[in-house]
Amino acid sequence: MGFLIRLAITAIALWITTLIVPGVEVGGRYGGNTALTLVVVALIFGVVNAVLKPVIKVVGCVFYLLTLGLFALVVNALLFLLTDWIARQLDLPFRVDGFWAAFWGAIVMAVVSWLISVAVPDRWEAR
Repeated sequence: MGFLIRLAITAIALWITTLIVPGVEVGGRYGGNTALTLVVVALIFGVVNAVLKPVIKVVGCVFYLLTLGLFALVVNALLFLLTDWIARQLDLPFRVDGFWAAFWGAIVMAVVSWLISVAVPDRWEAR
C-alpha cells in the first residue's frame, strides 16, 4: 500500500512539475493517457533514484563534501535526464528539454513531493 501511495505522490509531483517548469512536458491525446504516462514515468523515476542514487552518492562522496552538497542538485538533474531518456526509449510522451529544464524540474519535483508527503499521513508505514 505504501508503494502505491509513494507512486501516486511522485506522479502528482511530476504533473505539477510539468505545469510549472518550461521544458518539462508530458503529452497524450486523452487525460487517461496522460495520467498513465505520469504514473509510468513516476515509476521509472523511482527506480532510477532507488538504484543509481545510492551508488552515485558512494562513488561521488568527495564531490558532495567539496561542494557542501550542491553536487546533489547536478546529480538529481542528470537522473531526471536519464528518466527522460528511458521514457523516450519506451515511446512515452514525456520530454525534458536540456540540462536546465532537468535541473529546475528535479528541484520542483523534490519540493512538491516533500510537501505532498508532509500532507499525507504515514499510517501505512510500520513504526
